[in-house]
Amino acid sequence: WKPEAWCYNCSINSNFRKDVIMREINVTEIENTVRDLCIKANRFLPKSLVDCIGCSVSCEKSPTGREVLSDLMRNIEAAETEELAVCQDTGMAVIFLDIGQDVHFVGGSLYEAINKGVSRGYTEGYLRCSIVSDPIERVNTGDNPPAVIHTRIVDGDKVSISVCPKGFGSENMSKMKMFTPSATIEEIENFVVEVVSVAGSNPCPPMVVGVGIGGDFEHCAYLAKKALCRDVAEKNPKQLYADMEKNILAKANKLGIGPQGFGGSITVLSVAIEQGPTHIAGLPVAVNIGCHVTRHAHKIL
Repeated sequence: WKPEAWCYNCSINSNFRKDVIMREINVTEIENTVRDLCIKANRFLPKSLVDCIGCSVSCEKSPTGREVLSDLMRNIEAAETEELAVCQDTGMAVIFLDIGQDVHFVGGSLYEAINKGVSRGYTEGYLRCSIVSDPIERVNTGDNPPAVIHTRIVDGDKVSISVCPKGFGSENMSKMKMFTPSATIEEIENFVVEVVSVAGSNPCPPMVVGVGIGGDFEHCAYLAKKALCRDVAEKNPKQLYADMEKNILAKANKLGIGPQGFGGSITVLSVAIEQGPTHIAGLPVAVNIGCHVTRHAHKIL
């Protein structure tokens, strides 16, 4: 045993501990944030979406369609003023959680805190509770947990929380297809438009359309859901996909479904595509339909 060797090792360990500084976040802060975001998302639509609906009033060619869009704007304003849910279907809570790898949660279970936050948000915010604990037995949980939680570990010491309540009038109209790699861009675009066409008035149009391209069976659907949480004013940064978004929007708005299915030129408000790597033998495409109240609220801790 050599004292100098021990001191050397101790010095290395000491430096290592100093380099790895974890930021502690009590899960109670997560719970409170999720609670607030559940209420906020259900009462206040993203500004860009409200602006898009407002702009559509003058763009809509059908008089009935314009009247319907004006009614939707009045509903949005009433929800904000009266602090009420903007839609009676306050949805299933979908949580996107980006956790910095230098964060350490203390004070309890992270997922329990998230679900407790959902419970408080829906009960304290007087939001309709629509979740059943089993898909066959159909017993309502009474307070809307459990949430669907998508977690990513990212760089840094911040936690990004997105709460995206998803109503099932639109969710039920979603579809996916496993294309072969030989599929053309036009075939993919036409598939998305076909999904919109079949959906018709069911998802309370005008719709927001999320599209996932790539990944595998389940990741493709995740990409489509994630796409719905993108600001409608943003387009895909890759020109290829930005062009596809534009083409799908134009084709879908020629269907004539119109606001709330009463006919018109505004059937879809926005199309968002998220893409990911895939297998050489695959080309999965998922379409997640959102209604005109495609809701999401975000906060970074």
